[in-house]
Amino acid sequence: MLEPLSVSLAAMQRSGVQLGDPVLICGAGPIGLITLLCCQAAGACPIVITDIDEGRLEFAKSLVPSVITHKVGRSTPEEGGKAIVDAFGGIEPAIAIECTGVESSVAASIWAVKFGGKVFVIGVGKNEMTMPFMRLSVREIDLQFQYRYCNTWPRAIRLVQSGVINMKKLVTHRFDLEDAINAFKTAADPKTGAIKVMIKSEEDA
Repeated sequence: MLEPLSVSLAAMQRSGVQLGDPVLICGAGPIGLITLLCCQAAGACPIVITDIDEGRLEFAKSLVPSVITHKVGRSTPEEGGKAIVDAFGGIEPAIAIECTGVESSVAASIWAVKFGGKVFVIGVGKNEMTMPFMRLSVREIDLQFQYRYCNTWPRAIRLVQSGVINMKKLVTHRFDLEDAINAFKTAADPKTGAIKVMIKSEEDA
């Protein structure tokens, strides 16, 4: 669990999320959910999280009740960006942390953020993408990317030990070591609703 937390911590540091910033998080998978916990701990508000899966959004709401959830529908990126701003109650987010890597989601984030805002992409997408260049240009939006992290483990350990970040709810399924095959099947099947699947060692039994 410290590994995905490290991804989010690096993103928090490099994106510059500050107390009171309205923040958009795209994607309610493990990285998006842990980023949600980090943004809450950092005092970002309001926070909107998006996904195409209603179940993931419900999970996000149970994790952080104050978060605003937004289900992404079929639309153009510009329409998607406007819908996101509507979800914020008319506030344009200062920072969008994009955790999906999906082209349409990155583009909608660009359409959503404020003048001088930032779209910070964690998600890994396809080799080439089409971006709304003029929107980035005329609104002076920074587009920044992350691929790895460095020197985050001590900070991650401190946050978990102190209780500032509590990721226990993210472990949705637990399996004994002899059931490891079923654990991998569960993790690979979106219908199970799995967020993080834990395989217990014999010492944990």
